[in-house]
Amino acid sequence: MSPDIITFESRPPLKNPVLVLAFSGWSDAGASATGAVRYLADQLFATKFASIDPEEFYDFSVQRPLVRLTEGLERQIQWPSYDLSQGGGIGIDRDFVFGVGAEPHLRWRTFCDTILRLAKECGIDRIVTLGAYLDEVLYTRPVPLTGFSSDAKLMAELELLPSRYQGPTGIIGVIGDACRRAGLPHLSLWAALPHYLSASPNPRGTLALVLRLSQWLGLRVDTGPLERAAADFQNKIHDAVSSDANLSAFIRELKKREFEQ
Repeated sequence: MSPDIITFESRPPLKNPVLVLAFSGWSDAGASATGAVRYLADQLFATKFASIDPEEFYDFSVQRPLVRLTEGLERQIQWPSYDLSQGGGIGIDRDFVFGVGAEPHLRWRTFCDTILRLAKECGIDRIVTLGAYLDEVLYTRPVPLTGFSSDAKLMAELELLPSRYQGPTGIIGVIGDACRRAGLPHLSLWAALPHYLSASPNPRGTLALVLRLSQWLGLRVDTGPLERAAADFQNKIHDAVSSDANLSAFIRELKKREFEQ
C-alpha cells in the first residue's frame, strides 16, 4: 500500500479517540447516516485533518468530479474525496474522528486496510459505522434501529435488534469484517426508513442515529435544530400521505399487518 494514500494536513493529539464513519450511496438511505456524521462533526466543531486519496478508490465515470467557478470565474475541479475531521467531546475525556464521503467503487480490501492503518496511527480504540436502509416500516412510528457488533454485550447495552440480514453487502460490512479479524472493537448502527417514501434527506433517520449514538458515547450535543427539522419533515410527509389515496391505503394495510403480527 502506498504510504501517501492518506494525506495528513495536521496530526492533532487525540484522547481515547473513537472513529465514526458513514458513506453516501448504497448504505445511506435518506442521507441519514452521512447527515448524522456531519451533524455531530458540526456540533463538536470538528476540523479536517486528513483525507484518503480518491485516485485509488473511485471510478470517476461513476462518481464524477465537479466543476466550480471561483470569484475570478476560473474553472476548478473538485474531486470526490473521503475526508476526516477531529473534534473533542464536550464533558467527556474523549476525542472523535469523523469520516464521511462516497462509498468507494474500487479496491475495498485496500480501503479497509487504509482505515485500519489510520486507526493505528491515531490511537483509535473503537470504530463506529452508521448506515440507513429502506424497509417496510411505518412512518408514524419511531425510527427502528438495528445493528451488529463484534461485542455482544454492547448490543445488549444499546438495546439494539441484531441485524439478521444476509446477502450483498457494502463497504460497511467489509469494514466490520476487517475490524473483527484485526481484533478492533466495532459497532454498526442502522436506521430503517420507509421504502414507500423516497424523500431525501430524511432528518428523522438522522435524528434517531444521533440520539442513540450520543446516548451511548455520553456526548452532549444540541439536537434542537435536528428535532425541529424532523418534526417539519414528518408534517410534510403526513400531508403528502393524506392527499394520496393509494399511499394511504397501503399504510393502512401495513398497520393492519403490524397489528396482526
